[in-house]
Amino acid sequence: MPNTTKIVFIGAGSAAFGLSLFQDLFSTTELAGSTLTLVDTNTEALDRMAALAEVMNRHGDAGITIEKTTDRKAALQGAGFVLCAIAIDRNRLWRLDFEVPKKHGIRHTLGENGGPGGLFFTLRTLPLIVDIVRDVEAICPDALFINLSNPESRIVLGLSRCTSVRTLGLCHGIFLARWFICQILGMAEKEVDVWGAGLNHFQWLTAIREKATGRDLYPLLREREATHDPSFTPLARRLFHAFGLWVTPSDDHTGEFLPYGWEAGEHGFDFKHDEDGRIILRDLMDGVIDGSKPIPDDWTKPSWGERAVAVIAGQLHNQKRFIESGIVINRGVIPGLPDELAVEVPLVADAAGIHPISLGRLPDGIVKLLSVQANVQQLSVEAALHGSKELALQALLIDPVINSSTAAVAILDELWEANRPYIRACL
Repeated sequence: MPNTTKIVFIGAGSAAFGLSLFQDLFSTTELAGSTLTLVDTNTEALDRMAALAEVMNRHGDAGITIEKTTDRKAALQGAGFVLCAIAIDRNRLWRLDFEVPKKHGIRHTLGENGGPGGLFFTLRTLPLIVDIVRDVEAICPDALFINLSNPESRIVLGLSRCTSVRTLGLCHGIFLARWFICQILGMAEKEVDVWGAGLNHFQWLTAIREKATGRDLYPLLREREATHDPSFTPLARRLFHAFGLWVTPSDDHTGEFLPYGWEAGEHGFDFKHDEDGRIILRDLMDGVIDGSKPIPDDWTKPSWGERAVAVIAGQLHNQKRFIESGIVINRGVIPGLPDELAVEVPLVADAAGIHPISLGRLPDGIVKLLSVQANVQQLSVEAALHGSKELALQALLIDPVINSSTAAVAILDELWEANRPYIRACL
């Protein structure tokens, strides 16, 4: 394998993930000589991110060639790695995914990866990503496709059903869980190692250890959790008491998969805070680009929790790079779950590919809890791949978040109409 590559980033107008990628790319010289091709249909956002990439590339002396284009197929020529971070009309449709079920009496948390919201995120997003991956299959079939779009488990599962392209999903959720744990332990995150297996946003930590000594920290967590502020991440702690392991990544994400998830909060995503934050970030980026503002110090350091660049470097340089968490097709990695399910486990990346690490069998109660969601995810993916309203209704009716068939039909009709322009058969 050569020591340089072409990395295509589709959805490069995504300021939040784009910045994290730039931090990782431009704070190292590991990929010097490689090309980063930024692709987006929003030319204003694309121009901003390309200009920022040029500034950060020069500042870090990373030695990467930056390209930009709105032509996806042209960009894919010669690509070794394809990153995808897309969302369709993100906040408007996501807000509907949350508000419509609530209007019909369904109590839920985020409306993104589980419940009715997870279904409609899948119905509208999977067809577009299938189109992208079919272009990869035709133009650069040996490239690794790295998905960063939600709902991760369903996207990776759907792609496995209709393409031969090598696919990996990446999420920083395991690091968010580590943050919560460290607040209870009273330890710095850099002092703690965690190992987890399960589904995306529904991983269970099989080990929590002190990095320097290997000491098992679960006993200390149980001791300190017993007297910790009861209002702090209550759902994860109830599940911890019941099942014996800590669940990732946070109450709002985990709660999407459970009929009682709303008990830890049903306020939904903070769209105003998100939109205000994006305005502030864009203004800061514009200042860095035109030189009126200095590059923030943390932009010159590796990101918190993103692992795409580590995967690329591991493969490119045959480094056997350990990646704490990635979404892959199970094929026995987690015993007791379907082989064709998309699961999230540790892995190793090297020139030979992506190698999932099995942490063995999870406790029986956890396997059964995950199996409920496995069935929902599989059926929702079939609904998306076939563009089938009938299968979509079935996916709602087996979802534990749904407690009324009347509500399910009303939600389906309303959200199907809102998403109709994006729903279509892929098989």
